[in-house]
Amino acid sequence: MTRFVVTGTDTDIGKTVFAAALAGALGASYWKPVQAGLDGGSDAARVAALSGLARGKILDEAYRLETPCSPDRAATLDGVTIDVDRLVPPAVPGPLVIEGAGGVMVPLTETVVFADLFALWRLPVVLVARTTLGTINHSLLSIEALRRRDVPILGVAFIGDPVPHSEEAIMRLGGVKRLGRLPILPTLDAASLRAAFAAGFAIEDFA
Repeated sequence: MTRFVVTGTDTDIGKTVFAAALAGALGASYWKPVQAGLDGGSDAARVAALSGLARGKILDEAYRLETPCSPDRAATLDGVTIDVDRLVPPAVPGPLVIEGAGGVMVPLTETVVFADLFALWRLPVVLVARTTLGTINHSLLSIEALRRRDVPILGVAFIGDPVPHSEEAIMRLGGVKRLGRLPILPTLDAASLRAAFAAGFAIEDFA
């Protein structure tokens, strides 16, 4: 069974858009275990709109929290206790794409960050990084945090305009594979995203 975790070097970098593209290309189920922030809709709803997947492949979150902040804080504000034992990747037929919240070191509870959860799952991680200034530092720190926990890294997916020096530096210093790059699309919909993913990535890398 093909199962991947999609995480990021930061928040609001295009991680959900990439997760939608990957899930759509694989015909996978999609699961975001913790949604923090519901104004403007959820990431699951956005993936449903952009991936072209049937509604049944968009799985319900384990926790839906109101405030757009780190899940530990959002849970406190909602009067909810996040039980890490509930966050078990669901058994589904076919591929599964799981999306984290924010970056790899975002607190899930007072004592657990997302990288700790990924270490429990032992699933290959796709690290999504933007190509703008600061990406080398953020990417290498994220790679280091994952490696320290023996989390398998499939590779890095870039978002934005091409910046060959930054991308090459991350591959060389981080010892990771460049999976591809999604440009910023002037019109973002299921069709344009599907075409951009097909042009920028080799589906065989996710087989």
